[in-house]
Parts: sequence; C-alpha cells; structure tokens
Amino acid sequence: MADNARAKRLADLIREVIAQKLQRGIKDPRLGSHVTITDTRVTGDLREATVFYTVYGDDEDRASAAAGLESAKGILRSEVGRAAGIKFTPTLTFVADALPENARTIEDLLDRARASDAQVREASSGAAYAGEADPYRKPGEDDKDAAGE
Repeated sequence: MADNARAKRLADLIREVIAQKLQRGIKDPRLGSHVTITDTRVTGDLREATVFYTVYGDDEDRASAAAGLESAKGILRSEVGRAAGIKFTPTLTFVADALPENARTIEDLLDRARASDAQVREASSGAAYAGEADPYRKPGEDDKDAAGE
C-alpha cells in the first residue's frame, strides 16, 4: 500500500494532466471550456482515481459533458499513464461535483434569512418597549426606595 503523500502527488498529477488534455487535446465539442476539473482522489493502493468535475450550464450541458468524459476515458487514462510513468495506471471514474448545487442552496438559505430579518426589522420599527425604556436601576434610586419616598 502506498503512503498518503504518494497518493496525493498522483492525484495532483492526474488533475493537471486531465485538465490540460481537456483544454488542448480532446476535440470533442461536448467537452468545451465549460468543464472544470475541481478535485481528484486516488485510493491508497493507487488502483482507482475519482475525478470530480463541474459543468457551467444547464442540465443538458451536464449530461453531454458526462457522456463526453465517459467516451474520452481511455484517451485520458493513457495520457495519465504516460505522464505518471508508474507500473499500473489507475482507472478513472468521473463524478459530477456537487459544489455549485451546494453553493446555490446556501445562497437560497441566506436570501430567506435576509428576507426574514427584513420582516422583523419592519415589524419592530414602530414598536415601543413593553416596560420602561431603561429597566435597570440606577445607584441613586436604591436610596430613595429605602427611605420610603
């Protein structure tokens, strides 16, 4: 079993090689400039690599990019093997990264929180205190209460 540092170096190399090959070497129109390799993870035995990618566009663009990556898997794996120079080239698995969807969900939640804060601010703008404006006792007031005034 390889050490974690070696697996990380191989993962970084795979990410760089695939990104460069997608940018310059693959002529598939489905894999245009809207595909971005975000992360790569390699198993401890260096046999399998998972490549995470994002696609900027609609669902149709995502589906066509996934099909394009699957069809170019062999070319990309041979390019990784040539660049890495290791005995066994890891098998590549492409997984769509959930980062854009997670960011969109967080933005929606923040928008709802801002709207709720605005409603609370609007409701409290004309409100008055339930008791006195300053409910705390002052040092001089304790003397007046003790004297019976």
